[in-house]
Amino acid sequence: MHPNAQTLTRFYTAFAELDADAMGSCYSLDATFDDPAFSLKGQHEIAGMWHMLCNAARGNGKQDWRLEFSNLRADDHTGQVHWEAHYAFSATKRQVHNLVEADFTFTPEGLIASHRDQFDFWRWSRQALGMGGYVLGWAAFFNKQVRRQTRAALDNYLAKNP
Repeated sequence: MHPNAQTLTRFYTAFAELDADAMGSCYSLDATFDDPAFSLKGQHEIAGMWHMLCNAARGNGKQDWRLEFSNLRADDHTGQVHWEAHYAFSATKRQVHNLVEADFTFTPEGLIASHRDQFDFWRWSRQALGMGGYVLGWAAFFNKQVRRQTRAALDNYLAKNP
């Protein structure tokens, strides 16, 4: 197995176990992360996001948490993974099944340099938020509002957990 594929396997195995420390250690210091909810720079912010999300999943009851990953591919420069998360969304306690396509780049040392997760935001919002997500989840302004809220939540989390 390619060393970068090993990094991704280590990352997603830790994610399945809600081990944010191990997840954060897979990123370079100047890594970037983007998905429909977050746009982050640096290992500190990215690891903080994983800590916040893993703590929320544990707080909602680990029995509601499940992560599977497949189609993992990696070479010297890039990687891809399909992953699916099943969890209770912390704000509403609604059950979510998120389908995600992840793209990565790597440093020469085998750490994640960039990570981009892509998923259907409207599908996610319908599950996580119910009727409000169904009605507004397709709209760009709603996605921007969610991004502002997730950024504020992460900033608050990082201030309390430096």
